[in-house]
Amino acid sequence: MTPPTTAAVDAGTSPRSVRETIAGPDDVPAPADATAPAAGPVGATPKPAGPVAGGLLVLVGMLLVALNLRAAITSLGALLDEVRGGLALSGALAGVVTTLPAVAFAVFGSLTPRLVRRNSPARVLVVAMLILAAGQLVRVGTDSALVFIAGSALALAGIAVANVLLPLLVKQYFPHRIGLVTGAYSMTLTVGATVAAAAAVPVAHLFGTWRAGLAVWAGLALVAVLPWVPLALRARAARRAATPAAVAPRARRIRPGRTRLGWAMAVYFGTQSLGAYAIMGWLAQLFRDAGYRPQDAGLLLAGVTALGVPIALLMPTLAGRLRTLHPLVLTLSAAMALAYVGMAVAPHDGALLWVVLLAIGQSAFPMILATIGLRARTTEGTVALSAFSQSVGYLIAALGPLLVGILYGTTGGWTVPIGFLLAALAVQTGAGMVIARPRHIEDEA
Repeated sequence: MTPPTTAAVDAGTSPRSVRETIAGPDDVPAPADATAPAAGPVGATPKPAGPVAGGLLVLVGMLLVALNLRAAITSLGALLDEVRGGLALSGALAGVVTTLPAVAFAVFGSLTPRLVRRNSPARVLVVAMLILAAGQLVRVGTDSALVFIAGSALALAGIAVANVLLPLLVKQYFPHRIGLVTGAYSMTLTVGATVAAAAAVPVAHLFGTWRAGLAVWAGLALVAVLPWVPLALRARAARRAATPAAVAPRARRIRPGRTRLGWAMAVYFGTQSLGAYAIMGWLAQLFRDAGYRPQDAGLLLAGVTALGVPIALLMPTLAGRLRTLHPLVLTLSAAMALAYVGMAVAPHDGALLWVVLLAIGQSAFPMILATIGLRARTTEGTVALSAFSQSVGYLIAALGPLLVGILYGTTGGWTVPIGFLLAALAVQTGAGMVIARPRHIEDEA
């Protein structure tokens, strides 16, 4: 966003911003420009909702949704051996299961702008969480490998839509707290992923089946539906009450794929996710090859996630306060580069330092989530930029674990795979230099 708008993050909220935060975008049509006054329905003045029914309820709903955004994935990763044995999954089908999240995020995330143009975000989120719950229940209720994969794809479709919607909701409900709220849900996402990975096996052992270790997270998705139901009903009632004259003109279609900023955002999102997925998939193996016991290698991997929790909360706020993101982009890239080089040269002796640097470098993820809201003026621009960045980005990210695995298997060592990750980091840094300067997607589309 422009510097004056960014500065408003800490300057407090105006009466209008408080009204929008409480009432929400489902009651007041989003203005075409962030600085233009919002026009209410002609002939009908909706009553402002109270804080519990508006901004606070939205925040709670967003955090509950964020808890679900990785739980279905990391719980499956923890129980993959048991699932393979229970369903007799071949190696090829197991590979499909592990690459499915990135592909599903790309495909289904790209459909979200069309859904939002026809329905309120609250209504779309209700359906997305129900689909997530249904998909998780389908995959634990079958003995067919193909049905299991189809159920997983269904669950991931719900996650993909929610991935794209959360930056939009931050922009709509909390326009002067983009960094803080993005940090809160990014941290919650990380906590959800960590808890699901840690609890899946104990839950499975408690009930004597891997199916319980996966099914329990469907209940979490159903809980996430609850805050959005009243918001969806309010949105529907407001739409019915509005007269034809009150309906805002259709916003200009934003096409990030035709802009330099859109592609830079997608490349940055994709390359940082490529590195993150590669680290999640292969870091423990790297430390085992360096001489660590399997349990210690797992703890080092967990350390990257644990250290990332507080950083995920702080990074978006820091991004929102800076006039330009150039120093932040370069700092995060430098941390990742030092970690990669260190793991290639001294993977055993410097392991703790490399884990700390990786946690710092991977905070590029919450930073880019906050940047989506900072690089768009309108809700239309935000959802279009979010969908494009994440759809293209996750396709790029899907290559990470695959190529690292191929290079590792071919060379029998980590020098070449780490060289590949350094090359991806160089591309990430170049894209980061493009998105670092304050600009808006609406000015290029």
